Amino acid sequence: MTSRRFSAAVTAGTVLVLSGLAAGSASAHGSMTDPVSRVSTCYAEGPESPRSAACKAAVAASGAQAFYDWNAVNIANAAGKHRELIPDGKLCNAGNDKYRGLDLARADWPASSMKSGAHTFRYKGTAPHRGSFELYVTKDGYDPSKPLTWSDLEEKPFATVTDPRMESGDYVFEGTVPNRSGRHLIYSIWQRSDSPEAFYTCSDVVFGQDSGGTAPAPTASAPSDEQIEEGQDESSVEHGGHGDGDPATGAEETAAAPAAGGSATQAPVQEPTSAQEPAEEPTEGPSQESSPNAPAPAAGSGSGERLAETGGDAATPYLAIGGAAVLATGAAVLFGATRRRRA
Repeated sequence: MTSRRFSAAVTAGTVLVLSGLAAGSASAHGSMTDPVSRVSTCYAEGPESPRSAACKAAVAASGAQAFYDWNAVNIANAAGKHRELIPDGKLCNAGNDKYRGLDLARADWPASSMKSGAHTFRYKGTAPHRGSFELYVTKDGYDPSKPLTWSDLEEKPFATVTDPRMESGDYVFEGTVPNRSGRHLIYSIWQRSDSPEAFYTCSDVVFGQDSGGTAPAPTASAPSDEQIEEGQDESSVEHGGHGDGDPATGAEETAAAPAAGGSATQAPVQEPTSAQEPAEEPTEGPSQESSPNAPAPAAGSGSGERLAETGGDAATPYLAIGGAAVLATGAAVLFGATRRRRA
């Protein structure tokens, strides 16, 4: 191979390394759809022309783009420090001014009907990853006309689960809802275990009749799969796919979720199809699940399914860029040596 061809090949390899970095850094995304979160409701109504008064006010405050990006209400480096990072009055937008319309204090947010007792929760995971969910409910005496504060929520979650099963692109898990009456709010935290990133939602619910306003609030509706697909062109966030698994990360339908307060059971790992089989047998080594560098699951979690673990930590970009730099430097040295020999 001539020095010029070798240099071109190495340059192409460098580009591929950096391209791999961009592809590998895609974040998880999602939002609660049962009970429906505020951001999901307003996206389903249509970011350009929402129907409900609350969503119209939210879009006026935040702009339509925030609701095209409905599945990205997150903190990239939360690492479980939710109460430290999110100030009172900004729980629904996770302290992100882009979504400030979600924290408008009003009693007419579209709401989901809710009953105390056993409930099956659904959370749309447009890019599935390993992690734990915690659900909190507001205390008796909650006033939706005032900004939501941490003290409005019960101190402990009423439902927790790690790596719940997936059905048609939704995380599905069970929880036992405490006794409540009238209008309340359910707050969810999805903390990834393969990354410090966490996602947050506010879901307005009504137990029995709505006593929070002069008229019953409209019913919240979750976005359909068709609406999610149609809105991706307008979204500014990365999508790992949704539906019957995640083709980008390899997450598949998973085993049954545990009851409230438990942890998911280990699901058998699916054998790869012929299209997925590697060209060569991998060398023996510790699995990613048992890697000493892998972040530990949240407290109280058990063994989980083999969901995707593509989100690196803060060091990942620097390692990849460093590898690309070494590759480019080696190419330059070899190219210079070749030219000296030819001279």
